[in-house]
Amino acid sequence: MNRKGIPGTGARTPHAPVFRFDPRAIDSRVAGLVALLLALAAASWVFSAVQMNGMDMGRWTDPGPLGFFLTTWVVMLAAMMFPSVAPMVVAYDRIQRHRRGSGRYAPRGSTALFVAGYLLAWTVFGLAAYGAYALLVAIVPGALTSEPGGRYVAAVVILAAAAYQFTPAKNIALMKCRTPMDFILRRVRYGFVGALRLGVEHGTWCVSCCWALMIALFALGVMNLGWMAVVGAFIALEKMLPWRRFANRAVAVALALIAIGVALVPGMAS
Repeated sequence: MNRKGIPGTGARTPHAPVFRFDPRAIDSRVAGLVALLLALAAASWVFSAVQMNGMDMGRWTDPGPLGFFLTTWVVMLAAMMFPSVAPMVVAYDRIQRHRRGSGRYAPRGSTALFVAGYLLAWTVFGLAAYGAYALLVAIVPGALTSEPGGRYVAAVVILAAAAYQFTPAKNIALMKCRTPMDFILRRVRYGFVGALRLGVEHGTWCVSCCWALMIALFALGVMNLGWMAVVGAFIALEKMLPWRRFANRAVAVALALIAIGVALVPGMAS
């Protein structure tokens, strides 16, 4: 698909840099879409606070029954991810509008399905993490909650997340997440099914980028609003700051410091 003629794409080369808004392209639709995503994120934070009130917020928090976990997980995803995924959603919606404006097929509602596909990919990851947690607890009861053993296990997991920041897999996935227009133009699919598939594909790349951070959140306390905010901030900084390498390394250093704190300070994640 030709990049020319699509407003707000910035660079025209196949190796476009991080997405930058063209001020002339920030119309009421773009502003409304971003406002909606941020409003949903804010509402999700409020819902999470109410849902988690009175719960154990320490490290390796029991995620509870599967139905409760899934509901909480999806709401958590909206709270943590919607701010950083907004540029990708805007880029996809902009291409759909351009197609409709030129008389080509681009059904309304496809942007919502793109977001649904993104959440679906993360939901599959959440189910896998839930299953792994349940299996580990069944095989080694008390290993994650014992003192100081559980604290040391959490520290090792968080330190491993810091190490993942330096891997080629992390770098490749992060680049996919930081170049929304380039990502979509190379993989664009049309129609409702195409929107859902593209959302799943982007969500899968996002999982590849951020899975270690989310496992670190499990170690710190998946039901802890404070740690949710910290991990959500890490994700947003990596995806949105113009200094990719600096953001990536800064998150790695922060994770390493948190791991040391968890290992040495008994009350840091309890």
